[in-house]
Amino acid sequence: MALPRQVLGRALDATEEAIIEALEAGSAYRALSLDAPAKGDDQTGTELGSMIGQADADVELAEAREALRPFLAQLPGREQKIVTMRLFGGCTQSQIAAQLGMSQMHVSRLLAAALARLRAGLLAD
Repeated sequence: MALPRQVLGRALDATEEAIIEALEAGSAYRALSLDAPAKGDDQTGTELGSMIGQADADVELAEAREALRPFLAQLPGREQKIVTMRLFGGCTQSQIAAQLGMSQMHVSRLLAAALARLRAGLLAD
């Protein structure tokens, strides 16, 4: 048995308007099935469930960064910067070379040596 709005208002020390608003908000919630068609996609048969739960590349990148952190800290500062710029900054070897004032070939050698040390550290861990 539903209580009249005025009784609810007095019991909750709320205005009738607030009670009406709360009742409307409570009835506004309605969960959709994951098997329901995606909005505006009635013809292709795409379901809501197929649009969720995909792998997040940023999570994998964060995991890789955390796994590398202790080994990266053991590298000399210049090599740390090169590896960080290449792996996490998306810079090319030429861009790194230009920013650090060295040749691309030198960046390539330093990067290869640093990556070999990081790989060895990860494999030993």
